[in-house]
Amino acid sequence: MAETPNFISDLALILIVAGAVTILFKKLRQPLVLGYVVAGFIVSPHMPYTMSVIDSSSVGTWADIGVMFLLFSLGLDFSFKKIMKMGASPVISTCTIIFCMMTLGIIVGHSFGWKRMDCIFLGGMLAMSSTTIIYKAFNDMGLRQQKFTGSVMSVLILEDILAIVMMVMLSAIAVGSGADGEQMVGSIAKIVFFLILWFVVGIALVPLFLRSVRRLVNDETLLIVSLGLCCLMAVLSTKVGFSSAFGAFVMGSIISETIEADKIERLVSPVKDLFGAIFFVSVGMLVDPAILVEYALPIVVLVITILVGQAVFGTLGFMLGGQSLKSAMRCGFSMAQIGEFSFIIASLGLSLGVTGHFLYPVVVAVSVITTFLTPYMIKLSVPCYGYVERHLPENLINTLNNISMNNAPAQESKWKRLITQMAFNTLVYSILSTACIVLMFTFFLPFIRKVMPGMHWWANGICGLLTVFVISPFLRAMIMKKNHSKEFVALWHENRMNRFPLIFTILVRAVIAIAFLFYICNYLSRFTNALMISLATAMVMLMVVSRRLKKRSIRMEKMFVQNLRSREIEAQVLGMRKPLYEGRLLDRDVHISDIDVPADTAWAGKSLRELGLSNLYGVHVSSILRGHRRINIPGGDDKVFPGDRLQVIGSDEQLTAFSKAVSGNVTEADPDVEKREMHLRQIVIDKNGRFSGRTLGESGIRDKYNCMVVGIEEGKENLSAVNASYRFRPDDIVWIVGEAPDLEAVVKQNHTAVADRQQQP
Repeated sequence: MAETPNFISDLALILIVAGAVTILFKKLRQPLVLGYVVAGFIVSPHMPYTMSVIDSSSVGTWADIGVMFLLFSLGLDFSFKKIMKMGASPVISTCTIIFCMMTLGIIVGHSFGWKRMDCIFLGGMLAMSSTTIIYKAFNDMGLRQQKFTGSVMSVLILEDILAIVMMVMLSAIAVGSGADGEQMVGSIAKIVFFLILWFVVGIALVPLFLRSVRRLVNDETLLIVSLGLCCLMAVLSTKVGFSSAFGAFVMGSIISETIEADKIERLVSPVKDLFGAIFFVSVGMLVDPAILVEYALPIVVLVITILVGQAVFGTLGFMLGGQSLKSAMRCGFSMAQIGEFSFIIASLGLSLGVTGHFLYPVVVAVSVITTFLTPYMIKLSVPCYGYVERHLPENLINTLNNISMNNAPAQESKWKRLITQMAFNTLVYSILSTACIVLMFTFFLPFIRKVMPGMHWWANGICGLLTVFVISPFLRAMIMKKNHSKEFVALWHENRMNRFPLIFTILVRAVIAIAFLFYICNYLSRFTNALMISLATAMVMLMVVSRRLKKRSIRMEKMFVQNLRSREIEAQVLGMRKPLYEGRLLDRDVHISDIDVPADTAWAGKSLRELGLSNLYGVHVSSILRGHRRINIPGGDDKVFPGDRLQVIGSDEQLTAFSKAVSGNVTEADPDVEKREMHLRQIVIDKNGRFSGRTLGESGIRDKYNCMVVGIEEGKENLSAVNASYRFRPDDIVWIVGEAPDLEAVVKQNHTAVADRQQQP
């Protein structure tokens, strides 16, 4: 008999223990992430009294896959456009918090005499608050509808993005000779180059591919395709020196801009949950009780560092981002914990062999403690604000509370907008041109030389012409784009002094384009510099005046923009986008929020007039989203149904009360669900029975006994349909469907009438 492989036994042990522990944590209303960590601690080799995992290396492989799918799912929920629309406020808050907390972590590490790399990685771990834990805390405490939580979630999204960048930077520092300035700049430039390249190329190709096969794929195929794309980008990421997790995140962010993103996120969720659970279990497996005892003092100090540091620097960061003192304190106190990204950074340091083995279990212990304290820190923010308000001068408090009202960004100048757009376009098209040249010289040039032996210069010429042909749309767009924009035209006509600088911007971009062509000619030929510059200049002039190239460039750009906006277009067509007036309400305490109606709501089928939401809760329902329909400004006769999404306007207090009412007005679950099984039963109408001679409607089989007559048997195979006017005849063979007690009642009533008639004189 074949033995079960060790990794199957380990998987069974991990899932059984993780399932049992997470059920317990669910009952205790604690985050499931902590349940997985505790489960890993139970099955680890450090626990002598329980069964342990045999093959830790296999679990480590599954954990790496779990990190990859976790970040892929994070990317699916991320949008570069959302970040661009956030403005500077969350960026300022995020950078302030990360810089201060990372510095604080490095200082604390040095104070304990830890090694340099341990201190650097510790700073990265302490800078990352947990999106999962904070989201669950807000949900459990009924705070998701309050205004300050939106600011917290925006900062958490940016923190997750910067955590990806930080992982790449830490990897570069760990494998390099040192964290000098040149290496840091080179690493950042490499990240920016490949991030822009992958995003632009991905947006151009992935949505086009998914759109072309949309009618051919079902859920199963879409899941396989999406995971295949995830793994493909993970492989490409490792080939250029980044982690597989970084590539998975990039692919997720690309797919997030497609129409299929929501469906893919739903399909990937079970896979992510499975492998993510294994990752967090592997985190718990590395916790050594002996190390926790030995490092008890650093653990306590790090917990205090996170609680105090986030309360102080988190508040400072949100205030610099434009929040009032009260809102900033609520935001800062909410972020006083570390979680999943801290585990990932810790495992990165361990896998690279640059951090001590003690650091991982210490960080896990700190995460567990701060997670338990998160709800209390959120509750503590309001009393702390009250204390600060009582002890600071009133004028200072009023100034701090009204910072956000005076923090409206000044209108950007036309020059700033124009130069920013030109610089960004030049950067993007330069990266695309560079990538095309590298690919052509790396793969196509050796191929064409091999195909044309003895014709070296002809092969070089063909490769050069094809390379110029490929990058020509990018070079033309680099030179001509924004030359007819409203900012350019306005500046040209406003003042004659503007014209020379505007012409200079065109010349600078033309020189950059000429430099690309000069490099191609210089690499593939032995012409003199003057001749190569002349050739490059002539080719640029031909690109500028070419109408065919202009149409080609415009067509490519339109396709890219359409792919980038595909989800927005779908949302507009289906009426799923929030109204434009969101965020522009005059009353600062009033905003709009989405409230989902539960499937088991007690409000099902009731009209808005019957519910009286405005009178009871002070809120106004501006829209009802139902499937692919959108009902704007619903009237009193419009009804609410399970699964509806209500767009509601109100204050934080009103929306919180309304959200609790929606989630609280539900029908209770049936405790006797096992007794609701339906049965099919045959009865014979007795000639002296109660149903004999009566019509189906008069019998009460449906109305009184809650059963349904399927039909009357006529022969061995046929059942005749029965309508309400059918009159039962003796010896009719009737087939009835119903619950077991109801069927018994029907049978009993069928024979009860016989006994009554026998007793009659």
